[in-house]
Amino acid sequence: MSETLASLQQKRSSARDLQSVVRAMKALAASSIGQYEKSVSALADYAHTVELGLSICLRESRPMERKKISDSDRIGAVIFGSDQGLVGQFNELLADFALQMLATLPGTPQLWAVGERMHERLRVEDRILPGLFPVPGSVKGITPLVGRILDVAVWKDGELDEVYLFYNRPRADVVYTPVSKRLLPLDEIWRRDLSGLSWPTEQLPEVIGGGSATLRVLIREYLFVSLFRACAESLASENASRLAAMQRAEKNIDELLEDLNGRFHRLRQSAIDEELFDVISGFEALLK
Repeated sequence: MSETLASLQQKRSSARDLQSVVRAMKALAASSIGQYEKSVSALADYAHTVELGLSICLRESRPMERKKISDSDRIGAVIFGSDQGLVGQFNELLADFALQMLATLPGTPQLWAVGERMHERLRVEDRILPGLFPVPGSVKGITPLVGRILDVAVWKDGELDEVYLFYNRPRADVVYTPVSKRLLPLDEIWRRDLSGLSWPTEQLPEVIGGGSATLRVLIREYLFVSLFRACAESLASENASRLAAMQRAEKNIDELLEDLNGRFHRLRQSAIDEELFDVISGFEALLK
């Protein structure tokens, strides 16, 4: 079917409308990245303070025994994805990374997905997911989400011995990269890593009010900070991926508009040439 000026004009109009949507989403993604990166940066000092407090408490505690994991239902994982699309391979790459890592563990770990897109991606693998957490729309929404994850997936009435986190972390050269973190158990390996942290001054502090009570509070804060950071970095990575996708889409739309404009101008020039030829032919016929 041959193109007409009207059809090309309609395609140009649709491309411009799509270009406006892409630019709006690009601006929104760029602004969202900033707030999540700031939250991660602001949390870093507090997280380091919590870890230093834990290092002092753990130095005075007894060595912990690591449990031998054999039950297939006692390992869990929280995988941070997205609710919305237009993020490239954000969910697919992380899901493949998480499943590959979990395949090395015994049994069949329980999985919790953060985001509908990740939930659907894991269901394709015939995984039974006990729950779905929605992705927060702002920094303020991260804290309630972390509380729900702690209550539903991490503590789980003591049913789980090991809990892992999988999420995408922002990275300058490749936009983001999938990472994993072992959240539980808080065993001898965890105690040894934290107790080895060096105190910033020569004078070591003392634990006031009972070491066990202080240790419980610091552990709660440690888990909260770990989950908050994972969620914030995942959201920053999601928006960075969306920004990159919108930049590619904007480039493709610009190229499409350039092609449509060229075809439109050529077709219009051809129509003008035909009209001029008809006028000249009629004029010559009248002269004869």
